[in-house]
Amino acid sequence: MKPRPAKLRILIADDHEMVRQGLKRVLGMRPGWVICGEATNGIEAVELARRLKPNVVVLDLSMPRLGGLVATRQIRKALPQTEVLILTMHDSEHLIREVLAAGARGYLLKSDAGTLLLAAVESVSRRQHFFTPKVGDLVLRGFLKPASGADASSAHSALTPREDQVLNLVAEGLSSKEIAQTLSLSVKTVETHRSNMMRKLDLHSVAAVVHFALSRGRIGL
Repeated sequence: MKPRPAKLRILIADDHEMVRQGLKRVLGMRPGWVICGEATNGIEAVELARRLKPNVVVLDLSMPRLGGLVATRQIRKALPQTEVLILTMHDSEHLIREVLAAGARGYLLKSDAGTLLLAAVESVSRRQHFFTPKVGDLVLRGFLKPASGADASSAHSALTPREDQVLNLVAEGLSSKEIAQTLSLSVKTVETHRSNMMRKLDLHSVAAVVHFALSRGRIGL
């Protein structure tokens, strides 16, 4: 008697009940797949992932209490065998950079979920990257090419140790409030360090901070 194939265990994390129900309905079409849990915020997603050890986490990028990017990094750090598929309404280049930097395996627009969700989960469960077609060309163009140069090195050396810490945490996707809690500082102090850091490095967006951190090897895929 042949052993039964292992089921693919999927954790759904989205703060909207209707979205979760829709995801469950679509994912339930595939035999051998099971929804092992549902999370309504980022902290719950991380806690359930650690406890349930799913094969795949389908994670909304805009989650309350803990953002999807930070939740992704925590899940991937705690569970290297668990893959993350980010679900979002946004297709901007900087978000794709941040998602990859956080360790997610796939990026799916909610507008494509009805037709591509099964293929996306299948791909990431096989350790293959999946990107919604509308943003796939950005990945193929290699927009994560590392930056280099003496100017960048010189600017980075001008950062104070605290500004350097803030650089890392911003690149990891933490908000100013989350950074303040992590470093036991006030939000106003964090905003000052963040502003000084970005001014010294001549960076003008979170995407630019992530790109700089990747180029310096401060964060990895």
